[in-house]
Amino acid sequence: MKITLPDESIKELPKGATGLDVALSIGPGLTKSAIAVNIDGVQRDLSDPINGDCSVSIITVDSDEGLEVMRHTIAAQVLALAIKNIYPDAKLAIGPTIENGFYYDFLTKSAISTDDLPEIEEEMKRIIKEESEIKKSYHNEKNAIAQFERKSEDYKIKIIRESEQSDDFQIYSNEDADFIDLCRGPHLPSLSHAGAFKLTKVSGAYWKGDSNNEMLTRIYGTAWRNKKELDQYMTQLEEAEKRDHRRIGKDLDLFSIQEDAGGGLVFWHPNGARIRNAIEKYWKEEHDKAGYELLYTPHIALDTLWQTSGHTDFYEESMYKPIDDENQSYRLKPMNCPFHVLIYKDKLRSYRDLPIRWAELGTVYRHEMTGALHGLMRVRGFTQDDSHIFCSEEQIEQEISEILGLAINMLNKFTFKEFEIHLATRPEKYVGSEEIWDKATEALIKALDEKGLNYELDEGGGAFYGPKIDIKIKDAIGRLWQCSTIQLDFNLPERFDMRYIGNDGKKYYPIMIHRALLGSVERFFGILVEHFAGKFPLWLAPIQVSVLPINEKQHDYARSVHEIMKKNGLRVEIDLRNEKIGSKIRDHTLNKVPYMIVLGDREVCDQEITIRTQKGDDLGNMKMKDFLETVAEEIKN
Repeated sequence: MKITLPDESIKELPKGATGLDVALSIGPGLTKSAIAVNIDGVQRDLSDPINGDCSVSIITVDSDEGLEVMRHTIAAQVLALAIKNIYPDAKLAIGPTIENGFYYDFLTKSAISTDDLPEIEEEMKRIIKEESEIKKSYHNEKNAIAQFERKSEDYKIKIIRESEQSDDFQIYSNEDADFIDLCRGPHLPSLSHAGAFKLTKVSGAYWKGDSNNEMLTRIYGTAWRNKKELDQYMTQLEEAEKRDHRRIGKDLDLFSIQEDAGGGLVFWHPNGARIRNAIEKYWKEEHDKAGYELLYTPHIALDTLWQTSGHTDFYEESMYKPIDDENQSYRLKPMNCPFHVLIYKDKLRSYRDLPIRWAELGTVYRHEMTGALHGLMRVRGFTQDDSHIFCSEEQIEQEISEILGLAINMLNKFTFKEFEIHLATRPEKYVGSEEIWDKATEALIKALDEKGLNYELDEGGGAFYGPKIDIKIKDAIGRLWQCSTIQLDFNLPERFDMRYIGNDGKKYYPIMIHRALLGSVERFFGILVEHFAGKFPLWLAPIQVSVLPINEKQHDYARSVHEIMKKNGLRVEIDLRNEKIGSKIRDHTLNKVPYMIVLGDREVCDQEITIRTQKGDDLGNMKMKDFLETVAEEIKN
């Protein structure tokens, strides 16, 4: 059989050769570092036989794919075995990888807490030190169930019985232990490839995420190639904890989640609302400059609208149930796009009208499980900075180029300078012709190249209705956040029979571009809180200036200074408390106010102000006019 390697070279090997055989045919260095294999885009174990012509790449632990395989093995073969060794009565549930780590769910008679993690870690280290080989065997349903009945592993039996397959169940075992686990793999060929790890926390989790099922113990961990990478990540975690937007949001009185109203719903307090207003004002200004018109649409619509759009077919689990009223069913909107489609269809459009650019800060509602909610990052009601562009095929490249420019400029404004960009192409199941997909994908590539943006290709990762560009931003401590997305859609125009009259008098479907630059206002706000650690730049700070008189004798002058600052558009507060000036400065510093105006008898006499910054710098005395010019320039820039 012919094996095509990533460099397009071809190796001829006998049918039944394994991924390890492919590595051996390339060289001893690759063989030593090989841990898994990618066969026609599917990850497999090194020991799996290859039975026909295909494309093969060897996965090493140095790659992102290899790191994922290593993490999965540490969860399934090391953490699970350690738990069985310490708690013999434990039942194994599931143990997948997650971003930067892994978790495993167990049912145990004895409660496991954070205090138990050091003991579990020590047992894991002992297991890894043995460098056991990991073996895999295939079983039919009957044999697989028998294997786990012998171990009294009830959850594994449930998984097998509920599976759609009847054969080829993969069971992994440790060479040096009487331990087995059911898994789709792949796993490391041996634990000699395991890197450095750390267990991070313990929580509860319902079996299958359903609160009607029993509560399991979930143990989280992280794993990296070496101790240096692990230490860097743990330092980042510590910094992330300090920057947690939920804690800072409470300290600075920005927002709250009121459980009396239901979880996952955000209440914006005055300080947070000021920041949000600054964000939205800037957003509207930039969209106005870029030729967008603003829309406002309802929060509910007839259920039939969501059936036409296809949302009930693809997203019903994330939608709230219908609300019946006068023999009609309505739903809270999970997305804004069908509403914009209806406005488009309100009258006949011409090619002269295109492109049409509409934008909306539209609040949508998603039915999220309680366990998935997380501060502002995962909520049930949120405001998308949503826009839709309707254009012809010929206009796609220009529109995408302009969207990319707008996205990068706006993200730069919030001090995000580093990005990771992914271009997702046609998936296996798609709507529209191959020709239009190829044209659209080529237009996205040209737009990215024109902007000089580096990107990674996500083959087959597009939505069923069109290719897309995703932009991830890197924050102050190096974390990546998915924010901007640009998606081409060939589906909704056909579903809703949207048309425009071409210059030849014929009717054509427009191309629909969905795009969000911030993602959602709530989540982006949470990212900003953590990115700035609550120390917002002047233009965003909820309180930009605090006026602090030393004693009552300066109160009248303080009020006049406060009034002048307000008239000049600054968000300013005055502190007339009967407190020592040192205490006032400390309080406003903790509240992360960028500038503090300190007023004593000398300032009153000279009709000047003394400026102190949140960082503790003393800028000395100056005239109010000079200070106002300074902050105006800082806000502008």
